[in-house]
Amino acid sequence: MIVVTGATGKLGRLVIEGLLLRVPAAEITAAVRDPGRAADFAERGVDVRRADYDEPDTLDAAMEGADRVLLISSNNPQRSVAQHAAVIDAVKRAGVARLAYTSLWHADIATALPAAPHRETEPLIRASGVPFTMLRNNLYTEQFAPQVRQAAASGTLIGTGHGHVASATHADYAAAAVAVLTGDGHEGKVYELGGDTSWSLPELAAEISRAAGRDVVYQDVRPEQYRELLIGSGLPPMVADAALDTCRAVAEGEFAGTSTVLSGLIGRPTTPLAEAVAAFLKN
Repeated sequence: MIVVTGATGKLGRLVIEGLLLRVPAAEITAAVRDPGRAADFAERGVDVRRADYDEPDTLDAAMEGADRVLLISSNNPQRSVAQHAAVIDAVKRAGVARLAYTSLWHADIATALPAAPHRETEPLIRASGVPFTMLRNNLYTEQFAPQVRQAAASGTLIGTGHGHVASATHADYAAAAVAVLTGDGHEGKVYELGGDTSWSLPELAAEISRAAGRDVVYQDVRPEQYRELLIGSGLPPMVADAALDTCRAVAEGEFAGTSTVLSGLIGRPTTPLAEAVAAFLKN
């Protein structure tokens, strides 16, 4: 049986959908905090179990009978390591044959604030003794969707820095997770997963121009200005600080490296930036 935690999130839902194309629904478990949000999966024969990262008892029940588990990392910046540890402990108690974990691109050396929980979680997985696969995802192209829509409407893409990003979409990363969960030979592997090509914010502005049919220019602002804009858009200061520090890491080249590992796992090229931008402007 394959268990996917966080199965009602953007990535988790795509993983479940991908698994349904490869294995019988009865062999898939969606481990979720609110089973009501996974009712559509239950109707298709997926085993839906309650699993709250903050309630270890629910995790033991969710892992019962599991052979392979995908731990989709928590987005709680203050509690994520403790939450991950609780899942890892439950996985170990269940005697799971393999644990896949969604980490961050070069998490062991990355300096961006969002890398910190992954730097602490990966050693916990190694120390557990459970066979593992680290899925170190580069940035998600969807992270830039709000900027894309704003720029298409205003004619100005606002950002800070001129670094490059080898991002990929949720669908790309989900397909990689499915390949690992349903395939063999992935034990002990650390996969650095990113897009086939990298792009910069000025290049993103050019793609928005083409998709929107209007001129869009990139406006580079000072980091402190960008932080004010993020907070003004409704982001909590802690989230804004993490986003700003990621921008700093991007500007310093930490997310620029391309890789064919992702496209190799999924058996197709990663989603082109132009295709992603067009999709953002349709939805």
